[in-house]
Amino acid sequence: MGGASRVHNAALRGKIMSAIEAANLIPSGVNVGMSGFTGAGYPKEVPTALAKRIMDANLHGQKFKIGVWTGASTAPELDGALAMVDGIEMRLPYQSDPTCRKRINAGEMEYIDIHLSHVAQFVWGGFLGKLDVAVVEVAGILEDGRLIPSSSVGNNKTWLDQAEKVILEVNSWQNPHLEGMHDIYYGTALPPNRKPIPICKPDDRIGEPYYKIDPNKVIAVIETNKADRNSAFSAPDENSQKIANHILDFLQHEVKKGRLPANLLPLQSGVGNVANAVMAGLQDGPFENLTAYTEVLQDGMLDLIKSGKLTCASATSFSLSPNALVELNADLPRFKDSIILRPQEISNHPEVIRRLGVIAMNGLIEADIYGNVNSTHIMGTAIMNGIGGSGDFARNAFLSIFMTPSSAKGGSISCIVPMVSHVDHTEHDVQVIVTEQGLADLRGLSPKQRAKVVIENCAHPNFKPALREYYDRAQRYSPGRHTPHLLDEAYSFLPNWVANKAAREAWREDSVVQADAWRK
Repeated sequence: MGGASRVHNAALRGKIMSAIEAANLIPSGVNVGMSGFTGAGYPKEVPTALAKRIMDANLHGQKFKIGVWTGASTAPELDGALAMVDGIEMRLPYQSDPTCRKRINAGEMEYIDIHLSHVAQFVWGGFLGKLDVAVVEVAGILEDGRLIPSSSVGNNKTWLDQAEKVILEVNSWQNPHLEGMHDIYYGTALPPNRKPIPICKPDDRIGEPYYKIDPNKVIAVIETNKADRNSAFSAPDENSQKIANHILDFLQHEVKKGRLPANLLPLQSGVGNVANAVMAGLQDGPFENLTAYTEVLQDGMLDLIKSGKLTCASATSFSLSPNALVELNADLPRFKDSIILRPQEISNHPEVIRRLGVIAMNGLIEADIYGNVNSTHIMGTAIMNGIGGSGDFARNAFLSIFMTPSSAKGGSISCIVPMVSHVDHTEHDVQVIVTEQGLADLRGLSPKQRAKVVIENCAHPNFKPALREYYDRAQRYSPGRHTPHLLDEAYSFLPNWVANKAAREAWREDSVVQADAWRK
């Protein structure tokens, strides 16, 4: 990839400059909407040049910070570079960079964690303030000024529409065969002018393959030739394979019961080793003519397309390992008819997810015995990454499945706890919880019934006795018996508590005394 210029519009060709010159056009204090979604399609040079400019300002005692809005997580050249020089005042809607995470949890960077489907309407509604500048990577510019999207779409349509000024990175590394793969829908509107989104099947195309842009807003064009950066996935371990097997057995059971069609329903899957293990299981399983309506297309789905098991995958971005990315680019025309990339306000749209009846499979940090899920916070206070699209899908899916190993940190921490330390997905949106120990189908169960199933089917054997004991005592001493809890020790499985047996026993005795007094 590379070669001749991909800037074919004469007016925009006249705005070509270096990344340093473009970065100098971004002042401190502005909000910048940048392309990028899970390490794909992010600007490669302007953020790094901007980070150098911020570092120089810092050396001269000048404060220089911007707001950074993206589609989701990006890469070290963007999030990492800007966070390293303390150049981000506010970050949204999702991140996974270790330097960003450190600054957020140290209170040095503000962060808003938003459902990914909400970002575009928040910006259009003015809820987040003014979007001053957009920095968007594209795969090319046509003679008439339309833009060829690159390997992710995310919020780019909104950034290009709403920003006062636009900087384009035209990346000739991006495969030219991407042209025509995208479906950019311009039919959304704010209330009261909304109309139904006319997607009835995952392969429905309702938009056009290009972005529209007002050329007068473009203040700079940078030509680049740099690869996307995504991490390799490690091979599924034993626990991941067990979780995948439980899910596959459950799906086959649902087909036999007549609750799912033989080719299932459109699949959505989060990123990671467990998700790829599920995709590998589908590769060897009995299901044919599968479809996907998801936010990212990862290695396992690419393999399913190659084998013919998956006929269509709709997403907003690629999230491929380096080897899979090489394979995709080497043979992109082969995959082109099976893949659609859409804006994330469409790929994650609740209306469409509900209509299609998506089977949603997402990871978690901890789940409690009543089915509430924490997918974002450690110890209830420190952000890990963010909710991403899991809430968009879980709330609206036909089947909402959450999966995790039953323990973490070498078995020292239980991922099944009495009460989650932070709630991202309430018990009302969680239908199935799966660990390597087993699967808990929570549909049609009351809170007390759910608690028994979650403990017996999902908890690690090392923690099961303590969870049973907590639940038994909660039934005896809880002020209310609908969702029994001992609020004094509901967070008793947090790591510092597990490590301090003496404190735990003392607290337990106190809680019993206090609960008895409360009941009397």
